Amino acid sequence: MRPFQLLSVSLLAGILTVPLAGTADAGPKSCSKRSNNTPAKLLQCMTLEGVRAHQQALQDIADANGGIRTSGTPGYDASGDYVAQKLEDAGYNVTIQPFIYPFFEELSAAELDQIAPVATTYTYYGFPSGFATMTYSAAGDVTGAAEGVDIIDAAALPPNSSTSGCEATDFAGFTPGSIAIVQRGNCSFALKALNAEGAGAVGVIIMNEGQPGREVNFLGTLGGTGITIPVVGASTDVGMELAAGGVIVRIMVDAISEDRETFNVLAETDAGDPGNVVMVGAHLDSVAEGPGIQDNGSGSSAILETALQMAKVNTRNRLRFAWWGAEEAGLVGSTYYVGNLSQEEGEVIALYLNFDMIGSPNYFFGVYDGDDSDAVGSGPGPLGSAQIEATFEQFYDALGEPHQGTDFSGRSDYGPFIAVGIPAGGLFTGAEGIKTPDEVLLYGGVSGEQYDPCYHLACDTYDNVSETALEINADAVAFSTLKYAMSTETINGVAGKGNFKERKLAMDAEMGKFEYLGNHLQQ
Repeated sequence: MRPFQLLSVSLLAGILTVPLAGTADAGPKSCSKRSNNTPAKLLQCMTLEGVRAHQQALQDIADANGGIRTSGTPGYDASGDYVAQKLEDAGYNVTIQPFIYPFFEELSAAELDQIAPVATTYTYYGFPSGFATMTYSAAGDVTGAAEGVDIIDAAALPPNSSTSGCEATDFAGFTPGSIAIVQRGNCSFALKALNAEGAGAVGVIIMNEGQPGREVNFLGTLGGTGITIPVVGASTDVGMELAAGGVIVRIMVDAISEDRETFNVLAETDAGDPGNVVMVGAHLDSVAEGPGIQDNGSGSSAILETALQMAKVNTRNRLRFAWWGAEEAGLVGSTYYVGNLSQEEGEVIALYLNFDMIGSPNYFFGVYDGDDSDAVGSGPGPLGSAQIEATFEQFYDALGEPHQGTDFSGRSDYGPFIAVGIPAGGLFTGAEGIKTPDEVLLYGGVSGEQYDPCYHLACDTYDNVSETALEINADAVAFSTLKYAMSTETINGVAGKGNFKERKLAMDAEMGKFEYLGNHLQQ
């Protein structure tokens, strides 16, 4: 461990609202035998080596299973087995919660070709110009005339101005057997594809809308199985070229799109008040493009090591860890979990801590903006979320580390919890966003590059991590977990525990079974 952990224990102790015991004689060799019930003890035992060992295990699992750990595949099943066995051996009460979710996997690269009048092959996953398969596209190899559907010049308009394909009437006069070219805009990709399919289209190309920043090739999702024709997204220039008239197009998608069973892994302490539950979670699955050792082997490994190092702690509150399945398919595992809580089960959850991508190579230290003090994007979290944000800010301040707010954008598994009014918070070190010069001054790194250059790619391996960010954030995971396992006074005094049933009904009515699509919810 770096020296800061031992030097800053006295500062961190002041943040935790329980008495501290002396630790002068304790050493890492005693970690497996003692109760790490103080920040000093716990942070001494939360080693980078311990977290990295779990990441290596997940990498080994991916290597043995086609390079991926996607929910519904053997790689995910083995990842769940690894986590569950570690927790059972440590004495936790482990539950496997199965559920059905829409599975998608591309078996080979898709193809998009202009057959006539000018033979052209477009670049699969090309950037900025090219195309990419929409998640949950059906398989197929189709050729037909390209027909543009209600396309507008949106370059000077706000995003989501186009209604192309959003109404069945947009397809009046559409020629069955053709390939529909529609424009990204103010309704879901799935609705556009369903309307095209209903009009007799044999395939769909959804081009980007055309504003600055919304011109490039992009990844999108149809939200689940059900579409029976191939659907791809494309850059604006490709879409406009194909929609020009008199163009013959071929689309080939080689993919599996079907419902499969997967699971969440839940682990709970025997100790602690069952009427006051502290939840800590991270998603365990990867995308189908790679092993996902940063996204989200970083968060999964950090909460696993925290759980193991806290296994002998006699917590005052019941502590429940969760490793979510099918997050990459749209927060399906966490949405299923929250959606199946009874009123009583929901009311006893004091708070939820979420850790998704906490070791990005070109990192920043992001704390979920519980009080919306940044006034960016979504509003504040439920009452109590501001206090969680303050805990992480105080942690970074105690170490002399910079930090900044990050929006409750709905891109991770806190989403279903805040939707029913459960206070939430957590950490995030960046995904596909671009690092600014000001952030380089604070954290180092490379300006103009992605926070995680391997986000959702095959190169998201064991080596795709900042060990500096991961070590600091793993300590933050452990510290916050211990703090709330011992006391939720600041949270309960603000948030209360009532009216969970009404909040849950509102969530069900608003989102539907799988409508909360997290980091794939795009228009």
